Amino acid sequence: MEPDTPLLASQLVVRVCLFLVAAIAMFGGTVQMVLGQPDTSARLDNVHRFMAGVYFSMGIICAWAAVTIRQQGDLVYLIALGVLLGGVGRLVSMGKVGLPEPKRVWIAYLVPELVLPFVIAAAHHART
Repeated sequence: MEPDTPLLASQLVVRVCLFLVAAIAMFGGTVQMVLGQPDTSARLDNVHRFMAGVYFSMGIICAWAAVTIRQQGDLVYLIALGVLLGGVGRLVSMGKVGLPEPKRVWIAYLVPELVLPFVIAAAHHART
């Protein structure tokens, strides 16, 4: 497909979702890098800030994939899987140690992590 050809509707859906994930990951990664893990051990703070860097870099990868969506294949599915596994990790945490306060905020984080991966995968699959 030529660069000046309009995106398919499915590609546009994937692009918007990837930019949304990119914004969330880059903002969240930055906030977590700055805040760290308050009131904890040096080990947990170290792991937390490391994961914040991974989270931020996921945002960069998502933004790049969104910009280059015409050339993307399996990477989009891997990104969707990463987002889904993040949501699963959040669910496991909630099941083991409870839902953090404020509850609405954490549910608001969880819902897109469990829904967007399926939207992204389905729309990306529909491109053909």
